[in-house]
Amino acid sequence: MTSIPFFQVDAFAERPLTGNPAAVMPLEKWLDDGVMQAIATENNLSETAFTVPSEQDGFDFDLRWFTPVAEVEMCGHATIAAGHILMTGSAVRFSTKSGMMIVSRRDDLLELDMRAANLTEMHEPELCAALGLADSAVWLADGYNDAAVIEVADEAAVLACSPDFAALKEIHRMPVVTARGQQHDVVSRVFVPYLGIDEDPVTGSAHAALVPYWTKRLGRNEFSALQASARTGVLHCRQEGDRAVLGGHCQTVIVGNFQL
Repeated sequence: MTSIPFFQVDAFAERPLTGNPAAVMPLEKWLDDGVMQAIATENNLSETAFTVPSEQDGFDFDLRWFTPVAEVEMCGHATIAAGHILMTGSAVRFSTKSGMMIVSRRDDLLELDMRAANLTEMHEPELCAALGLADSAVWLADGYNDAAVIEVADEAAVLACSPDFAALKEIHRMPVVTARGQQHDVVSRVFVPYLGIDEDPVTGSAHAALVPYWTKRLGRNEFSALQASARTGVLHCRQEGDRAVLGGHCQTVIVGNFQL
């Protein structure tokens, strides 16, 4: 029997049982892909992060992410969760399919440094219809789990969004419904049925798209963001050149061992 360290971390969480839960499983070497997928399915969290010590110069760990149904190209909340578990100094550098991602400390926050998205305006009436929204501009962030930013009138409209999840599951997009917020500068909700997650609690990859979207419209490089899922999550966002920096708190809620 093989015993693997297991940590469950609530990421971008002001207190335990909020934010987005992620499993973090540090490995000495990669398991077979099918085994990692089966573990992620067993965990049944939006993401399970697997790490191995990196052999590449300039990196501390190699990092991969799995939802209950598939490996994904980018995940923010599980990365900051992995940094929370693995950091021994002031920063930890991850090599991922999406390039370098760095988790570091800034005052009482952890900060995730990742590349900011390039947004392309698209016309996707089927996506808007599946969200129950009028046809409007969709800003696609290719390479960010196909994040598709859609701005609505106000925070109330974000909260009222009621998607047709069966229809969304057939559309290879991660819609990010957003507006200017009330207590926070920006509010959003994120839906990912095509990856087995109807509504994601707090989504780093979505905010890597929201950072360039909202800094341009707000006229400043920093803002606070509320992801208004049932669990809620707060992110402190800023743009630094071509990088999006997402700050938040992490709470370790489970520590144990996974037995294979």
